[in-house]
Amino acid sequence: MKSLMRAAAPVGYRRLLVAVDSSPHSEAATREAAMLAKHWDSTVTGLHAFAARLHDRRFRQMENVLPERFQVEQELEHQRTVHESLITKGLDLVSDSYLDQTETVCTAAKVRFERRGREGKNYRVVLQEAREGAHDLLVLGYQGLGAVQDGVPGTVCLRVVRKSPIDTLVVKTPDARIGAGPIVVGLDGSHQSYGALLAALDLGQRLGAPVHAVAVFDPHFHNVAFNRIREVLSDEAGKVFSIEAQEKLHEELIDSGLAKIYQSNLQIGERIAAKRGAPLQTFLLAGKPWQAVAQHCTDVGASLLVIGKLGVHADAELDIGGNTELLLSLAPTSLLIVQRSHVPDIEVVARETVSWTPEAEARLTRVPEFVQPMVRRAVLMWALDRGHTVITSEVMDQATQALKPSGMGSSGSDGGPG
Repeated sequence: MKSLMRAAAPVGYRRLLVAVDSSPHSEAATREAAMLAKHWDSTVTGLHAFAARLHDRRFRQMENVLPERFQVEQELEHQRTVHESLITKGLDLVSDSYLDQTETVCTAAKVRFERRGREGKNYRVVLQEAREGAHDLLVLGYQGLGAVQDGVPGTVCLRVVRKSPIDTLVVKTPDARIGAGPIVVGLDGSHQSYGALLAALDLGQRLGAPVHAVAVFDPHFHNVAFNRIREVLSDEAGKVFSIEAQEKLHEELIDSGLAKIYQSNLQIGERIAAKRGAPLQTFLLAGKPWQAVAQHCTDVGASLLVIGKLGVHADAELDIGGNTELLLSLAPTSLLIVQRSHVPDIEVVARETVSWTPEAEARLTRVPEFVQPMVRRAVLMWALDRGHTVITSEVMDQATQALKPSGMGSSGSDGGPG
């Protein structure tokens, strides 16, 4: 039942950590961080990492190719001393200059600012500060000073996003502004996707931007997979599998069933938004999720995509969901990757996704009236936690048996719920 426990929802961020390196993407990340911090009355911490030890090691590797006049031992030791001093002081000065730029932006926005200059490998420094500092949002650029023109994310961005322990905003386009177009959020029924929805709704209200919730179902994969199974089954195995009957059932139910599941995710999203007085437009799309979401962002001129770091099919071994990872590279806009969860009220989820058979409803009426709401909720929680969408008498039996205090036996055949 742990997965149904309510978790804190990400509405507003109070301490923003922005990684800076004076690249165009970094400058845009600083600008967006300051803008958002002003709306949330937050503190921005600027962080720059400089790898002095890496430069020192590189210099030592190049000593054997220095001009001959520097190969004299006394001169070589002198150059080592000079280089070490320049690297230590020089990189420190560069770091201060980068952070001065960030402070100037935050001061102009009237945002509180703190600075962090750290020696070490850039992605490790960022991750360490994200883990150990009191930050709830990390902001960084999609590419750094070594940016290339083919649009792939920088290695620091890739490494940090994959391992970041907090929500992460990746600024992809230096000249674009968050809030200048719709904010798109992906809903797949996972608790992180509903956490992403709350973040999107909060941003939409503060920035005056419309919020689009999109849910994508992919019937094509199931069709391809089923056809492949049919091709490899022998005639005998096909009879055991009832392949003809299964094919008919598949054709009748898969497309409409998947569409209904993802439409219910959007309906739950609508109820969450309505409870907060926030407008929300919903879109049910078909196709590959990453492709359909990216295309929708392009079609509507989105200024931000908000998405859960993990999706509904995640397991304990995953550090980032497949669609999120693909969208990091392929979405045409900045991404807010959310890790905090929100569990919608069980009655809201049940209203959109669960039905009771007449037999189960009849059994529930035999319970004393004053405890019926408690029993209904307990059975719903048990059923939802196990993926049931129809509550039958058998499901009720299993739920009540599982929920009984230890040591209690069966209640017998008295017509009650258990």
